[in-house]
Amino acid sequence: MSILLPILTALHFAALAGLSLYGLHRLWLLRCLYAGDSEPELPPPSGEGSSGSAPENFPLVTVQLPLYNERFVAARLLDAAAQLGWPAGRLEIQVLDDSDDDTRELVDERAAWWRAQGVDLTVVRREGREGFKAGALAHGLTLAKGELVAVFDADFIPPADFLEKTVPWFGDPKVGMVQTRWGFCNAEYSWFTGIQALLLGPHFSIEHRVRYLRGLFFNFNGTAGVWRRGAIASAGGWHADTVTEDLDLSYRAQLAGWRFVYREECQVPSELPVTMAALRSQQQRWAKGSIQTARKILPRLLRERLPLAVKLEALAHLMANIYWLMGLVVMLTLYPAITWRVGIGLHQMLRLDLPLFLATSGAIMGYFLCYSLKTGSNRLRDVLLLPALTIGLAPSIALSVLKGAFQKGGTFERTPKFGVQGREHLPGLAFLYRQKNLPYILMNFVLLGYSLLPLAFAWERETWLAVPLFLLFPFGFALVLMKDLAESLFSAGAGRPAS
Repeated sequence: MSILLPILTALHFAALAGLSLYGLHRLWLLRCLYAGDSEPELPPPSGEGSSGSAPENFPLVTVQLPLYNERFVAARLLDAAAQLGWPAGRLEIQVLDDSDDDTRELVDERAAWWRAQGVDLTVVRREGREGFKAGALAHGLTLAKGELVAVFDADFIPPADFLEKTVPWFGDPKVGMVQTRWGFCNAEYSWFTGIQALLLGPHFSIEHRVRYLRGLFFNFNGTAGVWRRGAIASAGGWHADTVTEDLDLSYRAQLAGWRFVYREECQVPSELPVTMAALRSQQQRWAKGSIQTARKILPRLLRERLPLAVKLEALAHLMANIYWLMGLVVMLTLYPAITWRVGIGLHQMLRLDLPLFLATSGAIMGYFLCYSLKTGSNRLRDVLLLPALTIGLAPSIALSVLKGAFQKGGTFERTPKFGVQGREHLPGLAFLYRQKNLPYILMNFVLLGYSLLPLAFAWERETWLAVPLFLLFPFGFALVLMKDLAESLFSAGAGRPAS
């Protein structure tokens, strides 16, 4: 044990040092954002799709709507897509429906209604789900007529002017993709969705914005964006060897020389997960897929003749989810580290521990606080609860990071959507999309008990300054554990007011 303690302590500080790099990168993003970079001018339009153009000069656009068992939101999505503003005859809508439940009947009924109104809307079905979403998109492309391809997931509600705001950017023949900002139609549903809006918002309004303005690589987010069909083809098409096919194609397309555009002012409402199980599966897929993409793309990217800034930012972007693993290591090694360093003096703590704390927790919290203040949300509750929620989610997401490091591909697990907007209740049949969470309940219960050890140690030694910090870990596990338990015990009561 005497040998193990210093090893675990070294591992603890190594993970903290890694997390500090993440925190410093967040601060760099903020610095770039507040540096006052100006928006690039829109290139002169080529005439296609510009105001005043004849309808025949508008590019032909295919809208792809990939679906799998989306009984609560399928009709909403089809209605929104059918009302997109674009000249008749220059727009086709593909519903790529891989469903095996009653979503099929709902889709067929709504599609028939819109076809009767003169909308060019077809339902495309395959024999199986090979390749999952990537396979559906690739199959749809073989049947598509459009030179531009817009993609919307089932939980999105594209506004009528979406194409009018995005297509003109393709007047530049070098532009391969235009990504828009995600909005959140149910951020007010509960404290849980409020924190998610805070967690996801900066990815667009800070990360995408900074990367775009500085000419760095950034990604298509799988939805609420438009592709030039030629860019997809020249990059090799959709691949299913990662579970984040959008991230993978994005980097391959940019390596092929295509320029990406991000539009902050164009917002597409989306639905945030309302259950812990749904959020967990979503974050696990994103974490696993990003590491798989890093394994696949980084060796090639680092060999390319690209600016050093592009390579460094791509490395930071694709490897960002590894910090979930580092956070778990910090938590697991905290108790050995404080017991081995029991005799440390205040001077040593100020010299080592304080700078690491400021570079990790301080920098990351400051990042989200600045975003909250800049966007005018000013939800202090969400900022304070965010670290607790991420602590409770870290173990499950860290396991997915490890899977991504050693596995190729995998099952694309859909995130359940319930058609919730604002503070609406869940539909009565929401329990049909219930996901398994018992293994995570057991794991978090064990980790909750373990995380109490540093707190008890600090309390026994009357190290009162450390108590609030150590309390954050059991609070995070308890927060996630209680929500998981509530969803398991009361799933039959779906439709009750949000808590």
